[in-house]
Amino acid sequence: MQHSMRITAFVMMFSVATVAVAAEPSSREAIKGLDEQVQDIKQDVLSISTELVQLEEKLIYPSNTQVALFVALDPAQAFRLDAVQVSIDGKVASHHIYTHKELEALREGGVQRLHTGNVRAGEHLLEVTLIGKTAGNDDYRETANWRFTKAEGPRLVEMTLAGPGAGNQSIRFKDW
Repeated sequence: MQHSMRITAFVMMFSVATVAVAAEPSSREAIKGLDEQVQDIKQDVLSISTELVQLEEKLIYPSNTQVALFVALDPAQAFRLDAVQVSIDGKVASHHIYTHKELEALREGGVQRLHTGNVRAGEHLLEVTLIGKTAGNDDYRETANWRFTKAEGPRLVEMTLAGPGAGNQSIRFKDW
């Protein structure tokens, strides 16, 4: 009797082990299938997030009121740009303090989007103040005003900062 119980226990353990081994590949396949579903869901979420950001930008900055301001450095001038402040119609629109990496990128011909905002159609006054150091390490500050007319559609303005030694052209404006 004891022998038959041992055989029965052995058969039962063998059966359980066989079922576990047989179930292991299917659970691996199930985990693999779940992992693929998770990856598909992640891709869908990223796609939806991108679309939402684009829609948000269109809602916040509709093209008929949008004005975007860009900054570039005149490569012929040697001065260190520390900060730029931009005001539109007397209200500060943007203020930026430059890091060494940002300054290097601008010196190599890069252009920075400094501000994107909304303005109504009509006449506006843009005031730009640049703060920096001359080649001789003296403090330098320059302010320039520019009037522009905002019509229907987006308005793009590039401000090229030349610094000291450029005369009355230390800050130049260009429409796009």
